[in-house]
Amino acid sequence: MKRDKIEELFRNLAGDFDVETPEFGHQKRFLDKLNSINTNKVDKAPKRKSYTLFLSIAASVMICFGLFIFLQNNTEVNDLASVSPELSQTQDFFTTAITSELNKIKAQRSPENEVLVSDALKQMELLEKNYERLKIDLQESGNDKRVISAMISNFQSRIDILENVLKSIENLREFKQSEQNKMTI
Repeated sequence: MKRDKIEELFRNLAGDFDVETPEFGHQKRFLDKLNSINTNKVDKAPKRKSYTLFLSIAASVMICFGLFIFLQNNTEVNDLASVSPELSQTQDFFTTAITSELNKIKAQRSPENEVLVSDALKQMELLEKNYERLKIDLQESGNDKRVISAMISNFQSRIDILENVLKSIENLREFKQSEQNKMTI
């Protein structure tokens, strides 16, 4: 049906098509005419003032700055303290305990136990990175109890590592003292 209408249209327009061959040099004359029109328009275009360019750049910078600030505020990641007051107290307890243990280790740091301390600090960094991922998981999961449990376990693991290092430092110190006592006797 559509084909019939198209064929009918072409039959009706059969005598109206321009089928004559253009004169020699037609293409060159056409391009010259086209080029002269384009150059005239370019010459007549108004020149931009420098302050409009400056204003457009300033506006772009302000928009980018506003988006950056907006995105920074939206990417705030929650931790245990944001879930409930009880978990906030738990987080405070663990944070205080970890800080206290770290200070003890730093106070007892010496060349003899440097390997123990540096290894413990590397493990603490790994656990901190893991905790940052857990904070993101907590936000995405909508305060899932499994994520909360993993966060608490992370804190406990940190404290266990620090306590073990302190015990190892103490054992190393006692061993060194006993060796010194044997040498003096």
